Amino acid sequence: MNELITLAPGRTCLFGDHQDYLGLPIIACAIDRHIRLVANKNDHRIFDIKKPDIQKERIIHIDDEIHEIEKGDHLLAALKVLKRYGCIPNQGYDITISGDLPINAGTSSSSALVISWIQFLAKAFGPEELLEAETISQLAYEAEVVEQKSPGGKMDQYSIGLGNIIYLETGEELSYEVIHQPLPGLIIGESGIPKPTLGVLKDLREKAWAAIHYLQKTDKAFDIKAVEKEELSKYLSQLPEEIAPYFYAAVSNHDITKRAMTEFRKPDPNLEHIGSLINEHHQILRDVLKITLPKIDDMINAALNAGAYGAKIVGSGKGGSIVALAPEDKEEVVINAIKAAGGRDAYSVAVDPGARVLQASEVA
Repeated sequence: MNELITLAPGRTCLFGDHQDYLGLPIIACAIDRHIRLVANKNDHRIFDIKKPDIQKERIIHIDDEIHEIEKGDHLLAALKVLKRYGCIPNQGYDITISGDLPINAGTSSSSALVISWIQFLAKAFGPEELLEAETISQLAYEAEVVEQKSPGGKMDQYSIGLGNIIYLETGEELSYEVIHQPLPGLIIGESGIPKPTLGVLKDLREKAWAAIHYLQKTDKAFDIKAVEKEELSKYLSQLPEEIAPYFYAAVSNHDITKRAMTEFRKPDPNLEHIGSLINEHHQILRDVLKITLPKIDDMINAALNAGAYGAKIVGSGKGGSIVALAPEDKEEVVINAIKAAGGRDAYSVAVDPGARVLQASEVA
């Protein structure tokens, strides 16, 4: 194939931030802002990669053995993973990676880049079954998290690979439910503050798991997925004060996510109710996990005061973006309010169908 074009959307988390690394479910959706990869054959045995949006270039020699991988080198990690599955490059390409998805803003630009790259490799060099949506998602998870021993979960990769709105059970027995419906009034607000993803994730993950392991010392069969919110006081009384809040947050957010999914499964979900659950989720992220910043809080308060049903911080926290759900007739008012509160940018997004290889007729 002389030219290949792949597309991968960003994602926003609606429910379940800081849940997937505990094996608890999340609800997220792909959004119609993308990373786009354009690859053209060259006469050299290299991938000549240009990223004009960030003014970076690199060359990967396709015949080189991959040994040491620097932390964060997702392209090389993904190439190493795909080689294990029989995807062996035998042809060089000139590659341009660009897009309208903000970087380091909590909309998962890194996972979108990885998935666009994996789609290119699988389409160019096979085997063809690697292009299935679930397989692409799993390969991206292996490249970003397993291969690089990173603290993240599976939300980003599966949200982008599967597209639409998804309910994802993130434990060892992974399962998912795809919700094929729009979500009108969805707004992303960028804070402009880069988020320290790995540090925040590592800290909160360790504290949450410390609480779980503490309870498992006296009850080897303890399973956080089976804990109901009404049982919280019983367990909190057993935990040391320094880790109890993280257990409280995990159980509370799990409960919120389950209630939200009950609403999403209805033929005509009540968006106002979903918005109220988004607010409930944000209160845990803000007051218990303490992952917001004053600017983020100002943006969220502005969105709510302008008429949004709900608004919350997205992702690892301490920066990045917010997501708001507004009545359709108030979208512009909410967008302007977020900007007036200091947001670097704010805009409406639609639910995206997910990562894909573009056909010639789809290329603008």
